[in-house]
Amino acid sequence: MKYQIVTSGFGGQGAVFIVKLLSLCAGIKGEKYLGTENHGMSQRGGSVSCFIKVGDFYTPVIEENQADMIIALEQNEGLRTLQYLKKGGKLIVNADDSLPRLEGCKVIKVDAFSLAKEGRFPAQALNAFMVGVASMQVGFPFDEETLKKGLEMINPKVAESNIQVFELGRACAPRG
Repeated sequence: MKYQIVTSGFGGQGAVFIVKLLSLCAGIKGEKYLGTENHGMSQRGGSVSCFIKVGDFYTPVIEENQADMIIALEQNEGLRTLQYLKKGGKLIVNADDSLPRLEGCKVIKVDAFSLAKEGRFPAQALNAFMVGVASMQVGFPFDEETLKKGLEMINPKVAESNIQVFELGRACAPRG
């Protein structure tokens, strides 16, 4: 398996959490992986992008036009990191209807902020929700069981609620 994912968002939204979760999942499955924790001002609410490569790679940096998927926790951050996505790659994005039409990639859009405002899940669990959405896409490197196990391992205190939000993300995901 070889798969490259960029996560992007603002500091505090959970882009780093997603990379840690996917790294744990790779370890559970016995897959090689390399990841970066962040690029940007994560402590100050600024832009954050993180990379994870699953498979036999030698550097954690993802070059432009190489990522199989971007998981964007905010639509502008998804657009900001779009140059990393390869042609035909998937942009999993928390976005509303103001997201412009994009060519050359598959866009899986869910308005997670609206769902959080409606009380469907706590906004602090945006990362678990978006991983749930991403996990429903064809080619995603980890199955539901592995992701749940990773959520249990990464933070046992909130694992149950994170798994519920992850499952909601799966239920709300457009298939692709």
